[in-house]
Amino acid sequence: MADITRRLGWRHLRGAPTAHIRHHRSGQLVHDGPGLSFWFRSLTAALSEVPVDDRELAMTFHARTADFQDVAVQATVTYRVSDPAVAAARLDFSIDPDTGVWRGAPLEQLGTLLTETAQQHALDVLARTPLAAALVDGVTSVRERVAAGLAAEPRLPATGIEIVAVRVVALRPEPEVERALRTPARELIQQEADRATYERRAVAVERERTIAENELASKIELARREEQLVEQRGTNTRREAEESAAADKVRAEAEATRTVRLAEAEAARAVKLAAAEAERAVKLSEAEAAGQVRLADAEARRTERMTEAEAARTIRLAEAEAARAVQLARAEAESARAVGEARAHAQAAWLRVHADVDVTTLHALTGTRLAENLPHIDSVTVSPDVLTGLLAKLGVRE
Repeated sequence: MADITRRLGWRHLRGAPTAHIRHHRSGQLVHDGPGLSFWFRSLTAALSEVPVDDRELAMTFHARTADFQDVAVQATVTYRVSDPAVAAARLDFSIDPDTGVWRGAPLEQLGTLLTETAQQHALDVLARTPLAAALVDGVTSVRERVAAGLAAEPRLPATGIEIVAVRVVALRPEPEVERALRTPARELIQQEADRATYERRAVAVERERTIAENELASKIELARREEQLVEQRGTNTRREAEESAAADKVRAEAEATRTVRLAEAEAARAVKLAAAEAERAVKLSEAEAAGQVRLADAEARRTERMTEAEAARTIRLAEAEAARAVQLARAEAESARAVGEARAHAQAAWLRVHADVDVTTLHALTGTRLAENLPHIDSVTVSPDVLTGLLAKLGVRE
């Protein structure tokens, strides 16, 4: 699509290199060519844009074979506009001077023309070809016929169209027919697979048999060698027993000789040890006796010193105890004297106070003191003398 811009009532068109631009003004061709760029006035300009690049047209259509089977054809046609002037004259490639968009649908018209033309030639070929032959050689025959038919079509050059290439992608029958056609091939493939499976199983069985025979032969050989091994082991055991008995005899003799020599050496060593022990015991006894004498003398001297020290300490303690007892006795005597004097003074004072009091008052004071000390009195003993005197006093008052 061309790029159109506006400037003060004027329009500027800039085309692509693959687009052929034709500019008519008042019926006269002003600009003609690909990739143009020019100014124009929209009221007096008639513009056409024809694409000149190669274009791909994919098509799919259905056809019927000679045996009345429906097939789907997938093809692609590559074309280009070889004569833009003729194409612009035959088809509507005019564009809007304001937007640069085609006013019509020229590419759709070209697609319809090419599709119908190619379909016509393909139908003509497939209508005379059975389905099996169409599936085998139909792609090549349809492609050649469509290419030849499009090249010989007079309307295409008259429209300025050139066919570049024709490709037929596939010819496919209906799904049910395709499955039915695949069935024999699948059966053959399955039979071949089954045969290969059976052969593989037969080979496996033969190999298993060979392996079993080899295993049996190996077991037989192993049993024979085990028998030889047992015999060899018996021979080795007997030889080892004989050699062991001879070695034990030699060891016993050597042990007896060594024991005798050890006993003799031990006896000699014991005699030497006994003599040395006796001599050492004598020396130890003498040293022990001398040591005991020295210890006894030292112990006697130590005991004598300890006795003297203990006696002196006892004397000192006795003297200190006596002095302390004398001091305590003096202090107690002094204290007793002071207490006695205090009590004597108190008694004298008490007697001086009560000397001038009448008997009735003294009796009342006595009763008061008795009442105060009554809770502390457990029992009262009244002798006959006291009771007689009291009764006598009571009688005198009466």
